[in-house]
Amino acid sequence: MTAKKIIKYLCVFVVAPLIVLCGVFFFGDRKYAFISLVLSVVACIPFFISFEKGKNDARRIVIIAVMTALSVAGRFVFAPIPFFKPVTAIVIITAIYLGSEAGFITGSFSAVVSNFYFGQGPWTPFQMLAWGLIGFLAGLLAKKLVESKVLLIIYGALSGIVFSFIMDVWTTLWADGTFNIARFVASITTAAPFTVVYMVSNVIFLLLLTKPIGSKLQRLKTKYGIF
Repeated sequence: MTAKKIIKYLCVFVVAPLIVLCGVFFFGDRKYAFISLVLSVVACIPFFISFEKGKNDARRIVIIAVMTALSVAGRFVFAPIPFFKPVTAIVIITAIYLGSEAGFITGSFSAVVSNFYFGQGPWTPFQMLAWGLIGFLAGLLAKKLVESKVLLIIYGALSGIVFSFIMDVWTTLWADGTFNIARFVASITTAAPFTVVYMVSNVIFLLLLTKPIGSKLQRLKTKYGIF
């Protein structure tokens, strides 16, 4: 494994979760804006260390910015329907066609940018982490997800569970800054109906959007030599 890959994995699976947890345990969720800012910087690191100086990197940034904007707009449009949003699906599609780093940064920034409308709070870093991880893992499984619609559906459904699970961790910690198993189980149970909606919405949006958006992203990759 190369040094770059090690740094990427450390940022995503170690540094980012630690930053989120530090916000809870050391700042008591009072400095969530600062934590969100630090997490945004960390989200950029895996992406920028994969850069090779050239025009294609600038084009890749533009495309990822567009996908993030599309994700944010999708959350706005479906705001009247609670928990039924295309964000996760768009993050997954971005990761499949543009790489795990792109998925992580798109997921993270989709949360923090859209929350300027929906409301920033101590939940923002957890949303950033949840969507970022979902995107990063989708990028690692990209080939299999493209080849198998069944696997894509399963991943979309599991992503709903992962997102809900991470937000339930926040709910548990938010009460008094400690992780109580009984409270966590209660949070999972209470959130079960919403988790089902997450799962269903992810699958529906993936089935509707993967082919049209994916084909356009693939054309752009081929045209501009973006890999």
